[in-house]
Amino acid sequence: MAICAQGTFLGGIFVDHLKISRIAAVLLTGTALSSAGAVVAQEQANGPADRDIIIVTAQKRAQDLQDVPVAITAIGTEKLDQLQVSELQDVVKFLPSVTIQRNQEGITQIYFRGVASGENANHSASLPTVGTYLDEMPITTIQGALDIHSYDLARVEALAGPQGTLYGASSMAGTIKMVSNPPDPTGTYGAADVELNSVAHGGVGYTGEGFANVALSPNAALRVVGWYRHDAGYIDNIFGSRTYPTSGITDDNADLVEEDYNDVDTYGARIALGIELSDSWTIRPTIMGQVQKANGNGVQERSAAVTDKLQTVQYNPERRDDRWMQAALTIEGKIGNWDLVATGGHLRRKNELEFDYSDYAYFYDKLFGYGEYFYDNNYDLINPNQYIQAQDTYRRNFGEIRISSPQENRFRVIAGLFAQRQSHLIEQNYIVDDLADINTVPGTDSNVWLTKQKRVDRDYAAFGELTYDLTEQLSLTGGARIYRYKNSLVGFFGFAENFSGDRDDPLGTPGVIVRDGTGVAGCGILDGPVRPAIVDGTPCTNLDKVTSDNGAIYKLNATYKFTPDVLVYATWSQGFRPGGINRRGTLPPYGSDTLDNYEIGWKSQFGPFRFNGAVYQEDWNNIQLSFLGENGLTEIRNAGIARIRGIEAELGYRQGGFTMSLSGSYNDAKITRDFCAFAVAADPFDCTLTAPDSQTDEDLLPEENSLLAQAGSRLPITAKFKGNALARYEFPIGNWDGHVQMAVSHTGQRRSDVRDFENGIKGDFPAFTTADVSIGIKAETYRIELFATNLFDSNGIFNTSVQCLETTCGDPDGESNTGPVFYDYAVRPRTIGIKVGTNF
Repeated sequence: MAICAQGTFLGGIFVDHLKISRIAAVLLTGTALSSAGAVVAQEQANGPADRDIIIVTAQKRAQDLQDVPVAITAIGTEKLDQLQVSELQDVVKFLPSVTIQRNQEGITQIYFRGVASGENANHSASLPTVGTYLDEMPITTIQGALDIHSYDLARVEALAGPQGTLYGASSMAGTIKMVSNPPDPTGTYGAADVELNSVAHGGVGYTGEGFANVALSPNAALRVVGWYRHDAGYIDNIFGSRTYPTSGITDDNADLVEEDYNDVDTYGARIALGIELSDSWTIRPTIMGQVQKANGNGVQERSAAVTDKLQTVQYNPERRDDRWMQAALTIEGKIGNWDLVATGGHLRRKNELEFDYSDYAYFYDKLFGYGEYFYDNNYDLINPNQYIQAQDTYRRNFGEIRISSPQENRFRVIAGLFAQRQSHLIEQNYIVDDLADINTVPGTDSNVWLTKQKRVDRDYAAFGELTYDLTEQLSLTGGARIYRYKNSLVGFFGFAENFSGDRDDPLGTPGVIVRDGTGVAGCGILDGPVRPAIVDGTPCTNLDKVTSDNGAIYKLNATYKFTPDVLVYATWSQGFRPGGINRRGTLPPYGSDTLDNYEIGWKSQFGPFRFNGAVYQEDWNNIQLSFLGENGLTEIRNAGIARIRGIEAELGYRQGGFTMSLSGSYNDAKITRDFCAFAVAADPFDCTLTAPDSQTDEDLLPEENSLLAQAGSRLPITAKFKGNALARYEFPIGNWDGHVQMAVSHTGQRRSDVRDFENGIKGDFPAFTTADVSIGIKAETYRIELFATNLFDSNGIFNTSVQCLETTCGDPDGESNTGPVFYDYAVRPRTIGIKVGTNF
């Protein structure tokens, strides 16, 4: 591919002509291997005073990070390896504006700048507020980001704040981009690395990974990457027993007792082909897949039944088998002097799970006597112990085409069209063994409850940004995205007909009976006929809803460069999240929520020092508030307004062999109006109001409203302060290069729930600090490193969950005689290991 003085496209992104003289050698010639054996070509080059050039693609074109008027943190190939990063969870602790919420392996939610209301990642709930991209393709599934093994990545970029004009609906609060190293036609080379580690309180883990870059011709190359990782378990499933009050049956888990029972095996591969068809056109197909098999569950129990941390008492087998495959194609070229990029892809994901649900069975029996409904065909009471066997099947099709005007012009344009369709086939079997046939959901063996639905989310958009250089120092940018979404949910959920009855018409029509929506009895419309099954494997259809909307979001930016190495910017940007369906028939669909971001930031480089930062205010309106309701069904309502005021900053220093960085963020994230259980149109923030008598959607709301959280309450999940520090010293040892490194990450105290009462039950997450150290040597061909992560064995908590309503399984009144049962997802204990690698 030819390089012109003005600029060119590389890998689907434009290389700014202002930096081409500093970047071209890095992108096209210096294919040096990093300590992980991956190409550093897109990460850094030494300029004056050891100036690092970090290349990012935040604005859909390759730029020096210091030229991008966006709050962005970028971690390149070499540093990802230095920080012992193997998955997204490892990256997040070094991203000061980012918080992670994890319920189990493979179910991960990411948050930026405190934009979190306590989402529980349910299959029928809100879409994520943060978009996750692998190269050009969005890979955020409905229940969160893919858990990709981080090897041979060029970098991870974290873009804070709404990125809606360029990245769309899934980037309301921010975007995470994982950029893989592309095929390199300049040479044939590769690397292999192995790791052995030991986890405190647990077992032994290991990793093998490698890549080969094969130059097929001067214009074509193939890159093959593979990995296998075994994560040792460290949670013990200890012995426990419980007696169900109604039947008097005692259950125990003696046959499931096991130490370190939450081990995980992850393996996968990526194959990418790069072909330069001519000086103007290139094509790059990529296919990537991964399998992750997780035993047990990576949560520690907080209850009277456990005696120590990193323990749980589970009465049913637990596992997760997560398989996904992504195929993508990017074509780039020129039409006249305009640049064109067309990209598309297909993602398939299948997740099979088994997990314990016995807490639900026990508490509902103890507190409400539900055990009397669990009997066999002889009407003898049976053990009401419940467990879940589930399967989630995802499909995503994505396409985007965009054009860019010549970047040397004072007036520049980028514009495009975007479309995607993601579907989620949901199947959850809630099983009670030996259940009577009349209480079993038709078509199942022993289900007390079945959820089997198909959810489809469709997004379409036209987007564009215009930039005009008023002077050599001052540039103005305006952007917009016009969007339309259409989301649907159809299928069945609930009990057998014997378990779900009828109820009076909520509109008060005399003599009219409405079938209860949570089961077979809800398959009739009012007093009409039963609706036949739409989704295969269901007895009938009691849910068939569609919601859609359209609108536009905007962005304005002004950037002023005092010098080539110092700029300031001011931005107003908007983001949105599509609305969706409440599967409980008594609740209307929920609408979009929106985020307005007002931000002033700076990028500066003074010799070996780099100082970047931003101050901002974000107004979050019409918040999609989700929580567990009756029968453990997630309910979503647009119920509030919040304001986040914060500052984030990064200070970096590089001189000779010494590198140091400090970064942190402070977020004051609060709701500004009362959160009500539901919003009445007359005044959404008056929690004493109930739905009017007129026949509107509000008639389907509960008769009584309630105050969930008072104005001024902090939003959950995100700490007021989060920060990290890194120091690394590199030095020669004969013909080898040595290094020592220490990294420290601190996360402050956080609320567990936006609702005041429920937060009081579950409690706050305490602050925690982790420290990582490493020491190693490397030569041109070989490298070896000793490391320890979480050196002081912190037991910091990311998230907590319960199997049913907090007011039930949380047992606030102590009526169960056993106390509450919570499950905390904790930081991985201290891990000590050794890594050895070679280049070839």
